Amino acid sequence: MTARTTLRRGIPRTLALGALLTLLAIGGTFLLDPYRNFQLATVAAYFCATAGLTVLIGRSGQLSLGQAALMAAGGYGYALTANAMTDAGATGIPRFLVSLLAAMATAGVLGWLLGLAAARLRGPYLAGVTLALVIAVPAVAAVFSGVLRGDQGVQIAYDGMPPLLERLIAVEQWQAWVAILVAGVVVTGLAVYASGRTGLRVRAVRDDETAARLNGVRPGRVKVGAFTVSSVAAGAGGAVLCFVSQSVSPGAYTLAFSLLLVVAVVLGGLGSIGGAAIGSALIVLLPWVLGVAADALPLPADVQQRLSGNLSILVFGLLLIVVTLLRPGGLASLRPHRARRNSAATDARRVDDPPDPHGSARARTPRSSQGPAVEPVAQPTEPGKTGERGEPGGGGAQHPEPALEPARSAPPTPHRKR
Repeated sequence: MTARTTLRRGIPRTLALGALLTLLAIGGTFLLDPYRNFQLATVAAYFCATAGLTVLIGRSGQLSLGQAALMAAGGYGYALTANAMTDAGATGIPRFLVSLLAAMATAGVLGWLLGLAAARLRGPYLAGVTLALVIAVPAVAAVFSGVLRGDQGVQIAYDGMPPLLERLIAVEQWQAWVAILVAGVVVTGLAVYASGRTGLRVRAVRDDETAARLNGVRPGRVKVGAFTVSSVAAGAGGAVLCFVSQSVSPGAYTLAFSLLLVVAVVLGGLGSIGGAAIGSALIVLLPWVLGVAADALPLPADVQQRLSGNLSILVFGLLLIVVTLLRPGGLASLRPHRARRNSAATDARRVDDPPDPHGSARARTPRSSQGPAVEPVAQPTEPGKTGERGEPGGGGAQHPEPALEPARSAPPTPHRKR
């Protein structure tokens, strides 16, 4: 089976798994109340952004601290397009789809421009460029206040649900459905991108740019593509968040939020789509759980007010330290089947001894867990006989082992008289 056949077979499996998980998540909305469905929709929006970020950092090795700015670009693109289509008389699902595509295109163009810089920068220089982008979001909103409405942001009109669903489900459940569908499509596309031939090129550039270039891979083009794909996913997340909250403002996409997205990706596991889902859930659920716990404690009102805004940040920092020290692979590395697979690979490496660099023909014996491996004793070769390669002792490039018995001395040769 060739590598191309394996990749082609893996893509249908990825699509089927993504569709199955999306349907299961939609079915789970019937078990939740409206507020929990609102939280689920928010998690789905963050999932798009963190999944794109984990592919960018974990697979391509490029550090980006400006994912929140790309989400803001997607949110503004969605809001402005939705208002324009509402003024033109378009409503319903067509308005949502066109606005979503506009949001993804806006963030994708911005990510493409970042990718051009990423092709020439790396490390802290690239992180500094992306950091400057997220810092500039409030300034851009203030400069173009006539369009972006400054600090107040852009409001969009509620479009309602399809008439068939108005009497069956709540508004929050409908929003959760839309968010889950968008996240399912975006994340499945990211999984196909990361596991296909393009993903192999991305990992090759991450590991060694020189070797990848010698094998016909263009590192600059690969980096630009990775940034663009990650930005499109972030734009979709910003559009979903705008759809759920019916507004977009620069105050929702601060530097702290952008760094929180990076922390969530590291906690979940760099390069892991499942880890991105875990990190997105932590962003939404951890502050809520800590807020409920703080309200239950008999504390003064001023202390509870201080804890409500800072306790979640403190816990995120502690979790980051603990997970980095104990589980560098993130929380996604706690899955048991991955541990079994790693242990099996380790056992396989232990069984197969490395080849002898001298090219000897000594037999290999598997190592046992009961004791060290026993090396076979080389058989002595009688004098005068040749080995398999026509050399004394048959050792090839290796010198023959000394005989166990001393060689018999030849009788003295009599001197001939002249």
